[in-house]
Amino acid sequence: MSLVTLLPFIVLIGAMFLMTRSAKKKQQQAANMRSEMQPGTGVRTIGGMYATVKEVNDDTVLLDAGPGVELLFAKNAIGAVLSDDEYNRIVHGIEHDLKSDADVVPDDASSLTETDAPDDDASDDKSVDLGKKPEPADETADEPTVDAAPAEAKTDEQAKKSDGGSEAK
Repeated sequence: MSLVTLLPFIVLIGAMFLMTRSAKKKQQQAANMRSEMQPGTGVRTIGGMYATVKEVNDDTVLLDAGPGVELLFAKNAIGAVLSDDEYNRIVHGIEHDLKSDADVVPDDASSLTETDAPDDDASDDKSVDLGKKPEPADETADEPTVDAAPAEAKTDEQAKKSDGGSEAK
């Protein structure tokens, strides 16, 4: 047999070896995690239930799921052992602040525009001039507005479009 015919079999055997090796590694990590469980530790079961470990036996774990609720699970049914901070965040909604001494960032940008000394000249009631001229109150004014010429051009274009639409039929 030549090397070319044996190559696919060699690759297949190598891939199977790597897959079984990684699966064994994951099983070993899961077994180590379950053996590290102690009473008082927060856990998540494979069904998604969060509880606190009350008692650990050889093959079973007694979980406290709430006041007066104790459940007996197989050790293999424990999906994850959670840290105290993570368990409190998920179950009780308590966020552990790692940077409690840091400055608090406000929700809005008002602190970016504030100054230490208030200015008496600045007033929030003043309107901002954006460079627009106020429109005349009376439309029959002597001066034509800037928008008058484009409005007339639009009406001419609309008339041309409607004439062309009837000819297209």
